[in-house]
Amino acid sequence: MKLASSTANREDKRRLGSDEPPAIGGAWKRVFDVFGALAALVVFSPLFLMLGMLVKLSDGGSVFYRHGRIGRNGRVFDCLKFRTMVPNGEEVLAAHFVRCPEARDEWLATRKLKDDPRVTRVGTVLRKLSLDELPQIYNILIGDMSIVGPRPVVKKELELYGKAASYYLKSRPGLTGLWQISGRNDVSYAQRVAYDMHYVENWSIVFDMKIILRTVPVVVAARGSY
Repeated sequence: MKLASSTANREDKRRLGSDEPPAIGGAWKRVFDVFGALAALVVFSPLFLMLGMLVKLSDGGSVFYRHGRIGRNGRVFDCLKFRTMVPNGEEVLAAHFVRCPEARDEWLATRKLKDDPRVTRVGTVLRKLSLDELPQIYNILIGDMSIVGPRPVVKKELELYGKAASYYLKSRPGLTGLWQISGRNDVSYAQRVAYDMHYVENWSIVFDMKIILRTVPVVVAARGSY
């Protein structure tokens, strides 16, 4: 059974076929991603080690968290992050919904909670500064993600895109993107979808560079992050 399950998972993650259209930006964007990710690994390697130690020492749990996200053309991949939640997050979340029914409505509408009881103390800081997403540099290197693109979503979130899902599927999900520099969690989900559509329709290397440059002050200011 394990072998069958493993094989099925691998087949699911290889859904992307050679006859399917390339991601927006083509080879130019991919080359930019690879060189950018390699440079980031060199520059941020000391920070990686420090953050990994902080996460590990905080509660003894795993350093990294991986979760299936939808990539271009519907390909499922393991999106990496520094772990920011308690190990029994699902149980904590379910209990929270019982105590606070209004939190369930917030979750269903945005797939986010402003006051999430699952987040650890270290995790709160990492999320505020978006440092939890640094391991996604590895996802960029292996081609699952791009430096700039739509925020990676799960299947249930993609259903919220409706007909606009086709725009999301044309691009590799990004470490940063138009949504991240335009208010993040302070904007509605509908607006977020509109940002993704605008990005795909108007992509250019110059557009990517502008988004990257605008990401730095947004991260430092921690606007719209929680």
